[in-house]
Amino acid sequence: MQARYVLRIGAVFALAAGTSAATASATPAQHPPNYVKQATATGTGGAVASAEFNASKAGIETLRSGGNAIDAAVAVASTLGVTEPFVAGAGGGGYMVIYLAKTKQVVTIDGREMCAAACTPNLFLDPATGKPLAFEDARRSGLSVGVPGMVATWDKAVKAYGRKSLGSNLKPAIEVADHGFTVTPNFVDQEKEALADLQTFTSSRKLFLTKDGQPLPAGSTLRNPDLAHTYSEIAKHGASYLYGGPLGNDIARAVTHPPVWSGSTFNVRPGLMTAQDVANYVAKTRQPTHVNYRGLDVYGMPPSSSGGTTTGEALNILNGWNLSGESRAEATFHYLEASRLAFADRNAYVGDSDYQPVPVQGLLDPAFAATRRCLVGNKALTSPVAPGIPFAPYGTCPTSKTAANPVHEGTQTNHLVVADKWGNVVSYTNTIEQVAGSGITVPGRGFLLNNEMTDFDFAPATPSTYDPNLPAPGKRPRSSMSPTIVLKAGAPDFTLGSPGGATIITTVLQTLINHVDFGMSLPQALAAPRVSQRNNAKADAEPAFLSTDLAKVLTSQYGEQFAAKTGPVLPADSFIGNATGIDFLPGGRFQAAAEPVRSGGGSALVVNPQ
Repeated sequence: MQARYVLRIGAVFALAAGTSAATASATPAQHPPNYVKQATATGTGGAVASAEFNASKAGIETLRSGGNAIDAAVAVASTLGVTEPFVAGAGGGGYMVIYLAKTKQVVTIDGREMCAAACTPNLFLDPATGKPLAFEDARRSGLSVGVPGMVATWDKAVKAYGRKSLGSNLKPAIEVADHGFTVTPNFVDQEKEALADLQTFTSSRKLFLTKDGQPLPAGSTLRNPDLAHTYSEIAKHGASYLYGGPLGNDIARAVTHPPVWSGSTFNVRPGLMTAQDVANYVAKTRQPTHVNYRGLDVYGMPPSSSGGTTTGEALNILNGWNLSGESRAEATFHYLEASRLAFADRNAYVGDSDYQPVPVQGLLDPAFAATRRCLVGNKALTSPVAPGIPFAPYGTCPTSKTAANPVHEGTQTNHLVVADKWGNVVSYTNTIEQVAGSGITVPGRGFLLNNEMTDFDFAPATPSTYDPNLPAPGKRPRSSMSPTIVLKAGAPDFTLGSPGGATIITTVLQTLINHVDFGMSLPQALAAPRVSQRNNAKADAEPAFLSTDLAKVLTSQYGEQFAAKTGPVLPADSFIGNATGIDFLPGGRFQAAAEPVRSGGGSALVVNPQ
């Protein structure tokens, strides 16, 4: 089978897709509302927010048909694999944080991609020169592809915590893939950014481009029968269809024998992955990170992600200042400096904890945060700031010496949030890394493969530098994904997360303090202009932030320096993050929030709108 697209301006397949038996089974008193795309939705019965309308609708329909938040999260994620294929899908991985209402417990699932058994620390070194490969040479290759963890995450979550089967939760995505959806301007922008990658591989050209190898026209309808068939086989046979089955064999074959187009001029290196590597993959349950901030319990993702430790450390540093009592300029200055310091420690100490010890306890110790806070005066620190020493007993403002490594994390990720009527909550960030990942579509399967292995450091910053993030057999690269759930008095208060590579952490952090310290509603906190300091000489800032008086004061009075966030093709590259969240309001109400403008705006829905 192959994808087919039809030029149909104003097509309504996107609105009709996903209407399944779930809707038909609703009682007369539960007729589904007339769903529309909106950035904020308030109501009862459950809530969903994601970057895309069809995906959010799939989640709401799953809730309406008796599924819980875990079931709905899988429905949303699998549908995003259809409608947002350049940032999501079965060829990637991610991290899921879950609040279980029955046990009042937060659990996490690490579905991060895994390096092949043949991986070595030299994975991205040129054998001829011994030097690191150029990033695009590494990315556009089989070497960059890790064993996908997405389907394993869905399977593990549903079996442990869901109310429905994996197959049932995949039905909305199957229908959207089979019936088709409308190609949006944002979809076309992503095609343009990844055009050279998509053109390199015959399977990607066939699925995502016109016959002459150009982006699809906005307003056309894209069908993906291959993906509908792949999802249907997973629904029928379970995750073993991928892990140890025919789909895993096809993935390994695409990695070791990339389907390179005969007209390509790129040197596409084959990868090391075997079918056995795919069969050996396991999504892991891990203990969440936890810090207390202003009386709230903030839970996040532990290593192999750096999201929970870095956000948590920054919050601990900020706990030493009363941001709500400071001027907005002083409070923002403290936010920038806390982030700068936390990133220095992230880069020095965080990697896959299954391979190197990560001092999570020290990084999240308020006493360690005090040794970082004491470095902050009235002027911006000079980056790169040296990391601290997160090992007790802590000294007085001590630092260690280390060199910085370049960060290659792609910004085109996705985040979704779901809450159900029983009180369960899911915060789930997942990705295939860069726009279009490695560029390789698995032939006949309808989805792109990730390039997550380029999140490893290609080499130590210096030969003597300790580096916890080098490739190794079966290892997971460090991530910045930061799905977050916040409790108040033991019950959900709000949840949020974002895509954006390393800016995920600062987006979550800034949104959280906007909401908690500055008193913004969650939609306001998401929409506010963003600035991201990640231990760089200049902080990345959105144009909307740079135009404010606040930015001028931070520069003139506090010595902060800013660089305009820009990108080569995508209008979205001038934005930082693409966040979603849910606020839990009195009376059992939910307020779901998505971006109103960034990347064309997201989609927030509730079961029973008010």
